[in-house]
Amino acid sequence: MARTYRINEIFYSLQGEGFHSGIPAVFVRFSGCNLACPFCDTDFAAYEEMTVHQIAARIEELLPQDTQALRSPILVLTGGEPALQADAELLIGLHTLLPLPIHIETNGTVELPEDLYDWITCSPKEGSRVVLREASEVKVVYTGHSPEKWVEGIRAKHYFLQPCSCANTEEVVQYILAHPWWRLSLQTHKYIGIR
Repeated sequence: MARTYRINEIFYSLQGEGFHSGIPAVFVRFSGCNLACPFCDTDFAAYEEMTVHQIAARIEELLPQDTQALRSPILVLTGGEPALQADAELLIGLHTLLPLPIHIETNGTVELPEDLYDWITCSPKEGSRVVLREASEVKVVYTGHSPEKWVEGIRAKHYFLQPCSCANTEEVVQYILAHPWWRLSLQTHKYIGIR
């Protein structure tokens, strides 16, 4: 019997945050997490058990036909915490079935299969034990705690600081002005009213 994954939703939109903000993306949102962040936007009670072939078929239904062979848009595994379920079998299957670069948005508390992601966004949370030591980008939701330990603990090409639910933007701007190795990440999808 084929392995199944708990999928909360699969949708096509624009990446709203971080380095790839504004790029068309298919989001595969996994149900379940090992943290309980008060600002999380995933309904963990709602999910569908899906095989890798079912996930790939749903993604293909969402993509404009003329973009499938261009390695654009991107495929973003998100959650919840996708690393709890996104194993090597799923990743190899998605790479085989779809011509899309695979990104993950993870809290960094779970080891990732090596060399199977094209882009890793680590979004560590205060009080969690992060095991990920390298990422493409670090994106910290600023809640008033100093984010500097994430710069020291996770090697990345880019470091983003993001207001919490669009509520403390001025505080984040002031922090970045005083700590210019950070870049601002806004939840642009919320500002323009898309998913």
